[in-house]
Amino acid sequence: MSDTRFRHGVVVGKFYPLHAGHAHLIRSAARQCERVTVEVIAASVESIPLAERAAWIREEHPTVRVVDHLDDTPVDFASDSAWQAHTATIAGLLDSPADAVFTSDAYGEELARRLGATWVQVDPGRIHNPISGTAIRADIAAHWHELAPAARASLAARIVVLGAESTGSTTLAAALAEELGTTWVPEYGREYSEIRDGGLDAPWRSDEFDLVVDRQMAMEDAALRRVPTPVLVCDTDVLATALWHERYVGRPARGIRRRADGHRPALYVLTGDEIPFVQDGMRDGEHIRHAMQRRFREVLAEQSVPWLEVRGSVAERVAAVLPAVREAIVRATSFAAPLEGRPLAEQEALRGRTAGDASR
Repeated sequence: MSDTRFRHGVVVGKFYPLHAGHAHLIRSAARQCERVTVEVIAASVESIPLAERAAWIREEHPTVRVVDHLDDTPVDFASDSAWQAHTATIAGLLDSPADAVFTSDAYGEELARRLGATWVQVDPGRIHNPISGTAIRADIAAHWHELAPAARASLAARIVVLGAESTGSTTLAAALAEELGTTWVPEYGREYSEIRDGGLDAPWRSDEFDLVVDRQMAMEDAALRRVPTPVLVCDTDVLATALWHERYVGRPARGIRRRADGHRPALYVLTGDEIPFVQDGMRDGEHIRHAMQRRFREVLAEQSVPWLEVRGSVAERVAAVLPAVREAIVRATSFAAPLEGRPLAEQEALRGRTAGDASR
């Protein structure tokens, strides 16, 4: 028997970030409505882009209609003028009148009345889903399991370990992931080198490096969605692939460098070349190692992502990099305070500042 009771339901929220409580709310609306509109309404002071939040919902809930809107109107549930402004925004985002409003919080009753709809309260008091965006923003690591996979993929800090041949990058990536209680992504380029036509002796082509980048990024994306903590360790990345393209093709990989610019991690860790070279049958040789290491340093120094070079034993390298990793995680998982919850005077000041910026 169908649970459908309403023609058109609406769910409104910041989704800052998208969590299990939101998912329950949206699914409850989908079960009871022929169609559902989810409105993502954010303020300009918030640090997760509006389009990114809307994309999370589209991925996790593909059957609902998702619209997004930037709104810096002050939030004051005791103010009729604020209610009028917010209701007008919400109604204006609908493509047809809604006959049901789904919320957990009590504001839904007044919103439904103003929209001429029925209020459906889902999980009042958050008994079944005792989580909120406020709690997650305060301690994302403690509530990481509550986040939607798409949100985890966006918010986790990617730590990339790279270096010239036989500098211990794979060993460090695995050891660092173990220390952090997370997973790591191996280097697809090494796997591809073993299976490519012509083996290691055949000349390399640019399209092969494009393939390696595609596969490496796909592996990262899949890992980010299931990573158990807010950090993922990667053994190499797009930028490193661009440098190996220079080495094996003999010219810069401008397309791959552009992809690297759009896929920056939270931190780069360069493994030192002071350790003995080990030939495993797939490496150029020690004669090229130090030159490649210098090239890695040059390129890392030119770009904007924080980086450091580590030397010594595996334990010494892990100990040296941990402070920078923890700082990177904090940077990646920190949130600006939302507009809601700020004093009205501060909200008005922020609104005025935003309007002034837009007029310039």
